[in-house]
Amino acid sequence: MKININDFQVKEGEKVNLEKWATLVEPVYKSKKQYHKFLEENVEELSSLQRLHYASNRYSVLLIFQAMDAAGKDGAIRHVMSGVNPQGCQVFSFKHPSATELDHDFLWRTSQCLPERGRIGIFNRSYYEEVLIVRVHPEILHSQGLPDDLLDEKTIWKERYRSIVDLENHLYRNGTRIIKFFLHLSEEEQRKRFLDRIDEPEKNWKFSLADIEERKFWKQYMQAYEACLSATSTKTAPWYVVPADDKKNTRLIISRIILDTFKALKMNYPETTTERQQELSSIRHRLIKEESSSN
Repeated sequence: MKININDFQVKEGEKVNLEKWATLVEPVYKSKKQYHKFLEENVEELSSLQRLHYASNRYSVLLIFQAMDAAGKDGAIRHVMSGVNPQGCQVFSFKHPSATELDHDFLWRTSQCLPERGRIGIFNRSYYEEVLIVRVHPEILHSQGLPDDLLDEKTIWKERYRSIVDLENHLYRNGTRIIKFFLHLSEEEQRKRFLDRIDEPEKNWKFSLADIEERKFWKQYMQAYEACLSATSTKTAPWYVVPADDKKNTRLIISRIILDTFKALKMNYPETTTERQQELSSIRHRLIKEESSSN
């Protein structure tokens, strides 16, 4: 399976125009059977690297997923991370902030969920909502209780971008590696998936009137995403714009990006000291002696 992850990475300082980024590309699989084979291989390799990551206990990894409704975030997380030990992986979903959360700065609630060393943290939506949905719906911003002199929409988004980049740089300097995925779905494909959610009873629970209301703001969301991706994709915390019209291809691309990131880390299983080797040798001798005495 050949995937060049650089094809999907937003370079630092690049001005993003999402109309020029594909929502559908030539699939890397030739059949459903081959897709399952590729995904299974990637999941198995990721599971192995996650065990090494947990044992080495040097880095933490944060995966951030952002997208329009029905882009396949939940499915991508479920399928790609299916082989990872739950003890080494934490998934958090962020929706409307609580009253307590609104009494703090906009990064506070997500900062409490950052992954520990040796673990993988997954944010299904994130602090980026504060420069996406809040930008599309400025009434949310004005309900957050901020001082009036901080609500200037000419400056507040740049200030929030700066806060986000500063945070991500700080995390990088402390051993956290951040990978950010924007699942790039076309408006037409979203329409089809919404119809599926209505027509298939087992998917009805996924659909709400709020989804169709938000669809009216498609253009504004694309503009907000373009500004966000342009301002916050860095060498140390890059954004990847992943074509999302083909869910299977999306999952394979995401899994390859995660694998390549893990492989770039300098991870090793902890070395056993001479004293520890002697201790283990002594324990081994005792266990063998127990067996011989029981016989």
